[in-house]
Amino acid sequence: PRAVSGPFRTRRFHPVAPELRPRRHRQAARVVITDSERVLLLADTDPGLPGSRWWVTPGGGIDPGESPREAAVREVAEETGLSVAPELLRGPVAVRTVVHGYSDQVLSQQESFFVLLVEEVFEVQPAGLTPDEQITLDGWDWLPLAGLTGMAEPVWPANLPELVALATRPEAWPTDLGMIEESTLPVR
Repeated sequence: PRAVSGPFRTRRFHPVAPELRPRRHRQAARVVITDSERVLLLADTDPGLPGSRWWVTPGGGIDPGESPREAAVREVAEETGLSVAPELLRGPVAVRTVVHGYSDQVLSQQESFFVLLVEEVFEVQPAGLTPDEQITLDGWDWLPLAGLTGMAEPVWPANLPELVALATRPEAWPTDLGMIEESTLPVR
């Protein structure tokens, strides 16, 4: 098994019995990047479950001292190579609590979602991936918003078109999406 060390943790990428998986909690920021027809998604995997793959928006944990907006800007730069002015992010358009059950851990996070409208798609250059992301991320693509529900692989969050629509309704910000589970290995 491979272990990856970070400033706050060491993660092992091998399966753990479901009842023994360590539990982590964090605050996170996620960004829906769209040209209104397509959305940029990253392909993610669970190395402890060979063949697992799903699509997610760019984003991740909020560092100590960062605001959700600052974290969103940083994560977009790290995971896509795009530098964006903080005021171009709309939102947070929505918030939620999500539980991710992986083969080696359970991650619970309170997420703030921002929307970034771009005029055209751009070439992704993820130069700032963390060591964990270098292992788990398996590519990226600009996918049609209208076709997300028919995909063979899961898209998380499943309600991306709703989040894009919220970008034009600031009176509804932040919409509370409640609690949801998105897991490769269910928690319950």
